[in-house]
Amino acid sequence: MSSKSLDLDQAEHTDSKMTVKKLQDMDTIIRVNNIEKSEEDTRDYRGLQLENGLKVLLISDPKTDVSAAALAVQIGHMSDPDDLPGLAHFCEHMLFLGTEKYPHENGYTNYLSQSGGSSNASTYPLMTKYHFYVAPDKLEGALDRFAQFFIAPLFTPSATEREINAVNSEHEKNLSNDVWRIKQVQRHLAKCGHAYKKFGSGNKTTLYDIPKSQNIDVRKELLSFHKKWYSANIMSLAVLGKEPLNELELMIIEKFSEIENKNVDVPKWPPQPFDEERYGQKVFIVPVKDLRSLTICFTTDDLAEFYKSAPDGYLSHLLGHEGKGSILSELRRLGWCNGLLSGHQNTLKGFGFFEIYVDLTEEGLNHVDDIVNIIFQYLKMLREVGPQKWIFDECVKLNEMHFRFKEKEKPESLVTNAVTSMQIYPLEEVLTAPFLNNEWRPDLITKLLNELIPSKCRIVLVGQSYEKHADLVEPFYQTKYGTLKINDATIKKWENCELNENLALSLPNAFIPENFDLVPFDCDLSKHPIIIADTPILRVWHKQDDYYLKPKTCMSFNLSNPIAYLDPLNFNLNYLMVSLVKDQLNEYIYDAELADLKLQVATKSNGIEFTIRGYNDKQMTLLKKLLYHLFEFQADEKRFNILKEEYARSLKNFYAEQPYQHSIYYLALLLTENAWANNELLEAMELVTFDRVISYAKQFLSRLHTECFIYGNVNKKQAHEIAAVMNEQLELTNAKILPLLARQMLAKREYKLCPGDNYLFEKENEFHKSSCTQVYFQCGPQTDHSNIMVNLMAQILTEPCYDCLRTKEQLGYIVFSGMRKVNGVNGFRIIVQSSKHPSFVEDRIENFLKNYLQTIEEMPPEEFERHKEALAVKKLEKPKTVYNQFNQFYNEIALAQYHFDRSEAEVALLRKITKPELIECYKSFIGCNSPERRVLVVHILSTQYDAAENCDEWLDRHHQKITDFVAFKSSKELYPLASPYLNIQAKGARSKL
Repeated sequence: MSSKSLDLDQAEHTDSKMTVKKLQDMDTIIRVNNIEKSEEDTRDYRGLQLENGLKVLLISDPKTDVSAAALAVQIGHMSDPDDLPGLAHFCEHMLFLGTEKYPHENGYTNYLSQSGGSSNASTYPLMTKYHFYVAPDKLEGALDRFAQFFIAPLFTPSATEREINAVNSEHEKNLSNDVWRIKQVQRHLAKCGHAYKKFGSGNKTTLYDIPKSQNIDVRKELLSFHKKWYSANIMSLAVLGKEPLNELELMIIEKFSEIENKNVDVPKWPPQPFDEERYGQKVFIVPVKDLRSLTICFTTDDLAEFYKSAPDGYLSHLLGHEGKGSILSELRRLGWCNGLLSGHQNTLKGFGFFEIYVDLTEEGLNHVDDIVNIIFQYLKMLREVGPQKWIFDECVKLNEMHFRFKEKEKPESLVTNAVTSMQIYPLEEVLTAPFLNNEWRPDLITKLLNELIPSKCRIVLVGQSYEKHADLVEPFYQTKYGTLKINDATIKKWENCELNENLALSLPNAFIPENFDLVPFDCDLSKHPIIIADTPILRVWHKQDDYYLKPKTCMSFNLSNPIAYLDPLNFNLNYLMVSLVKDQLNEYIYDAELADLKLQVATKSNGIEFTIRGYNDKQMTLLKKLLYHLFEFQADEKRFNILKEEYARSLKNFYAEQPYQHSIYYLALLLTENAWANNELLEAMELVTFDRVISYAKQFLSRLHTECFIYGNVNKKQAHEIAAVMNEQLELTNAKILPLLARQMLAKREYKLCPGDNYLFEKENEFHKSSCTQVYFQCGPQTDHSNIMVNLMAQILTEPCYDCLRTKEQLGYIVFSGMRKVNGVNGFRIIVQSSKHPSFVEDRIENFLKNYLQTIEEMPPEEFERHKEALAVKKLEKPKTVYNQFNQFYNEIALAQYHFDRSEAEVALLRKITKPELIECYKSFIGCNSPERRVLVVHILSTQYDAAENCDEWLDRHHQKITDFVAFKSSKELYPLASPYLNIQAKGARSKL
């Protein structure tokens, strides 16, 4: 050993001893070293309570490639002052905009951006959460900045006034969102004086206009709110880093001990948020989208203290079950329901809600009281049979299995979930409590069951047909609603309902796995997926997992037939064929899903794709069942009519989606070689019949090519056995005689904009107050070099773009910039959803891009290198789970790229990129005077907005308008598809030319 190495070792040993001594000196800190964890979990944990009362969970993971932290304060919008609705949410926004130690408004986000990280926050009724992730070696700097949020925020007057616009923009984004609208109606109906009634989002009226008229200083109130409630004793912090626990502890003590302990008592709310008159009442709500639902709501006790027995979990399991004998099974048999959910909201400190949600069919709207009666029949049955120990034990067994083999969580998810759990459970049980509810308390189940009675329910009905009952308007979202007292005779009928012979307890779950063994490794284990079988009708990829070592397998099957996307009619027929298959299997696969064996079946432009993932023990059983239902396709016409109506409704509801989603959709529609528009699909629905779907299914299944990928706890021999099950079905079809040709299955390509092109596509939207602007710069075909160059450009632009357009100019709440990689082509885009006119927003986007060129040119070399390293960290982050790795591999297979080492290859090129190269790329593709620039702009224009004067004149000077899709596409060439990285022939048969 060299003397240099020896000195280093001695230094580390000395540092370690010093660390231990420092920790020994801190005897006022409470340490919890017995954090219970899964036996498969390799991370180290320690709980702390600092002298100031702050609860901390330290997580040491020496192998992590991402570090993260989260902090939750047990104060949310239910603690807003009565005269300042939205103040807690506003406070959350403001903490990002500078502290005394780090006064720059974007200092925190800029540090994270240049360190491979990002951040976010959310305000809930009783809690506000802040979290970030960052490159491991940048954790300490991020924590230092993060801690200052809770020690000395600035709340500068200028930022305060500007950020009110951001809160207002966020509120306006949700004005047409039915989830927010429905929830606010329920809050609005709460009793006066109860905190549940409060409007938590806030807007400009509540945070600026009204306070100004009443001489309320909002900034002063912000400071007061933070000073009153942001106390260390009601905060929880979780930090994950590569450092040993002792180092992490010192880091946290140093940075977070300054948070003041104000000895705040967490508010506890009165147990009844509604007046007595609200029970036994129907509430009718008119939605924006064409939705239909029924929700039975019961107010319950706060059950948080009973987490070890989870009586609400037992009842949710049975009421939300989807197997034979369930409420859902009976309602679907009658044609009244598409789906059902059941659950308990248990984090409201003083009370809770148990809700049963039913997604209604058109016929179901006419049988609301009958549906409620069936639900009460099921509840009566549960009371008569009593709590069943075997059902509870089965739930315990499933939860223990999920916990034992829990996938390694992403660092940000782990810390964010942990800080919530730390507010509810003892530190020792913070990881186990959400899973290990093994205390049998039939008395608590019976008590909760006895609270779910007709006289104590509120029934919320949502549907556009309820307009006639809606004589009231909720003030913040302008939602139309009405109320109606349920008559005593109906309540009595539900109370005295008879048992229903079609309703029964679920049967024992046959899909609970019994074998958790890992299969022996193949002797020729490959690093990447390899083809183990390749015929004109079936190609099989396989990779045995040798890293995650879980008893889990993922398999995907892509069934191709070009007729699936032949025209809008066939697209619809294909969609409904898949819907009917899933519908038939629903009762069967529900138990499999409970046992973490998931089946997904989806339509693709070339046909259909199904994926099975989870414990490998019972996967073959599920695969055979699926293939039987698919290849022996049969359907029920009554269910077909229900699913057809549901699909047509979803197509219509697209028009009420957010403007930014529309901008993404129309850009794809313009640039993709062959894409059917929603209105074309809707028109084709006129020709969709039951017989046509049956006929289409026979034609589709008669000539298929299948490509599959099998990955996980499965060796080559087992993969061949799985593939043989599929091949057996394919051998019976016409594909055996006349297989599909390779050129019948070519992927879609992208239209090529010409140098100097500057197109505009405009579309109106009548549902939203906000408009949207998307500016897209096409940057050419994908290669490793072009991918990483555009990626680096996006990395450098993202944070300053957000800071300029959202924080400083306050154009809107939604500001996004990033790379677009589609159909073998690279591009860069900026999306802004705003109440301002798109032409104005576009001008501000162009102004930012023009000015930022100089910033890049003047960027110090070390800052440029930080951006490169930040991108490298993101690129090289390893997939955290078997499923993540499967998806990464399968994406390469599905795109026919086969570049399994893509990230490593791109990072190798990234490290060689110079600043002059990036500037040249920026000037060429983004620079406003570049002859190479290729731009397509999409404006989604709200009809609720008054157009600016001379707007058309401005647009005509700058853009060539697209008024005809066909004419636009006819004038353009197509890019070639990206060449595969491996020399693998296209799948399918070859013609003998």
